[in-house]
Amino acid sequence: MKVPVNEPVITDESKKLVLDALETGWISSAGQYIETFEQEFAQFLGVKHAITTTSGTTALHLSLLALGIGPGDEVIVPAFTMIASVDAILYVGAKPVFIDSEPDTFNMDVSLLEKKITKHTKAIMPVHIYGHSVDMDQVLQIAKAHDIVVLEDAAEAHGATYKGRMCGSMGRINAFSFYGNKIITTGEGGMVVTDDTVLAARCRTLKDLAHSPKRRFWHEELGYNFRMTNLQAAVGVGQLRSIKTFLEKKRWMAAEYGKRLKDVKGLRLPITKDYAENVHWMYAVIVEDSCALSKNELRSALTDVGIDTRDFFYSAASMPLVKQYVDPSEHFPVAEDLEKRGLYLPSGLALTQEQIEYVCQSICDIIGV
Repeated sequence: MKVPVNEPVITDESKKLVLDALETGWISSAGQYIETFEQEFAQFLGVKHAITTTSGTTALHLSLLALGIGPGDEVIVPAFTMIASVDAILYVGAKPVFIDSEPDTFNMDVSLLEKKITKHTKAIMPVHIYGHSVDMDQVLQIAKAHDIVVLEDAAEAHGATYKGRMCGSMGRINAFSFYGNKIITTGEGGMVVTDDTVLAARCRTLKDLAHSPKRRFWHEELGYNFRMTNLQAAVGVGQLRSIKTFLEKKRWMAAEYGKRLKDVKGLRLPITKDYAENVHWMYAVIVEDSCALSKNELRSALTDVGIDTRDFFYSAASMPLVKQYVDPSEHFPVAEDLEKRGLYLPSGLALTQEQIEYVCQSICDIIGV
């Protein structure tokens, strides 16, 4: 049996809406599905404004641009995150300031936040890793006390909540990804969301090449082409209308893995803190020293029986790309440990009962219970 690490589900409604967009000729960055997707996504999150973009990376980039963050500014970001979070900071010429992670949730360790703040700090970028919320009360309190903006990277957290509040709705401006492996996908795509009407208008201008509001094709500042197509938005509308079903599938997946793998020695399963509703974007496990195999040995053995897995992110602070921003004496031990021990199991929305049973039985046979 072959089990891919992530196989998406494209709903019949998505296919129907894409066909409609094709047949009506609205295939580029204008058309009814752009507005519909933005309105329905904003309603889903409970925010005032949603602005489509070409990717989660450009959603982060656009958010930083709209905030006016640039050279000389600092943005605090977790060391354990996908590199897109860091790239967006570098795109605007700002400095990433890294913070280590909690060993249990893999999210930024907010107890370390205040010591990272300087007079140059302009924003904190909490990343809700693998679908589990950051402890946002502390982040928001610290940001308010220091007059710092919060920009949530909610790329992996569609539908996740923190104390009943939607991830991606708590910062001043926030970003989502709709890449093919996300809970809601448009193939490639992203969304900026905010309650700030001025910021929303700024995002709409900058993402559309910064045409002057007074004169089309007149440009007084640098703009960007971050426009999602109507075809992609049509996919997104159909996907979003099934998100409750998708989230139920993710909860089922996590419950099945938890039930079947709880007795496997040396395999640490994901946890969910009391304050969070974890959407388990990826079912992420830690291979501990007590395990009979190393992480790499386990991955290799699973590959041999047709099961695809993925390593955790490398610590972003270790990338040659950011070497100039990191003091050589500074270390991020939790992020560095996670990259060595972490992997995630097949977690796509198309995962079947038969597949999950095969994955779990294979792990039990390989490691032993």
